[in-house]
Amino acid sequence: MARGPGIAGLLAGLLLVLTTPAFAATSPFQNWAAVVVAGDWHAHSGGPSEAFDNARRDVSKELQRIGFDPANMRQFSVRPERYKDPSLLKSEPKVIYDTLVELTAKAPAGCLIYFSSHGAPNGVVVDQSILPPGLLAAMLDRTCGDRPTVVVISACFSGVFVPDLATGNRMVVTAARRDRTSFGCGETDKYPYFDDCFLQTLPQAKDFPSLAGQVQGCVKAREAKEGMKPPSEPQVFIGPQLRPILPLYAFPAPPPPKGD
Repeated sequence: MARGPGIAGLLAGLLLVLTTPAFAATSPFQNWAAVVVAGDWHAHSGGPSEAFDNARRDVSKELQRIGFDPANMRQFSVRPERYKDPSLLKSEPKVIYDTLVELTAKAPAGCLIYFSSHGAPNGVVVDQSILPPGLLAAMLDRTCGDRPTVVVISACFSGVFVPDLATGNRMVVTAARRDRTSFGCGETDKYPYFDDCFLQTLPQAKDFPSLAGQVQGCVKAREAKEGMKPPSEPQVFIGPQLRPILPLYAFPAPPPPKGD
C-alpha cells in the first residue's frame, strides 16, 4: 500500500518551505495531486445538462488559481470527446484510480478529489456505474495513503461517504446528508447549487475549513430562496491529524475586483 511521507513528515517539510524566502512564489498546493470528475451529463429529468461539466471545468480553474499545479491535475468527463481539451479523460472508476496512481507518485504532498454528479444512497454516479464509498476509500488508501487529503463530493445522498472516508488525515465535504438530495441539476442550471456555492465562496475563503463553512451557509441560503425542501444540509468532516495543519495551507488573497 502506498502510504507517502505522512502528516508529520509533510508538516516538517511545509514548515521548512514557509520559512524560506522563496515561499512567496511557491504555493503549498504545488505538489498536491488533484482530480476533478464530472460523473454524469443528465439532468434530473433525464434530459441533457452541462451542469456537471461546467462545475468540473470551473472548479479546476479555481484550484489552479489558488496554487494547484496543472501538471499534477486531471479532469474527467463522461463525454470527453465533446470538449476541446485533449487532456480530458473518461469518467470511469479504473481510469480515475490509475490516474491517481500516476499523479500521487510525482506529487506526494497531498491529494484533492472532487466529484460533481448525481448520487444514490449507495454511492456517486460515475458514467454507467455507482462508485460506492468503500471502493473510493480503498482507492485513496492505496494512492494518497496518509498524506493530507481533501475529498469533495457534490451529489445527492453524498453524506453516505463520510463514515468510510473519515480518517485522521482527511477532510470530507459533501453536498448533502446521507438521507437528503441536493439541488440544481436541471437542464438549464449552469451548476448544481453546491458547486455554484463552492465557486462563489472560494475567492473569499482563507483555507479549506473556512471554505466549507461558507459553502454550507451559501447552500442553506440558496435553497431557502428557491423554496427547496427538505434542506440538503452539506456535511463536513475534518480528521484530528489534519485539522491543526490546515491553516498552513492558506489560499491566496482574493483577486481584485474588475474595473468598469
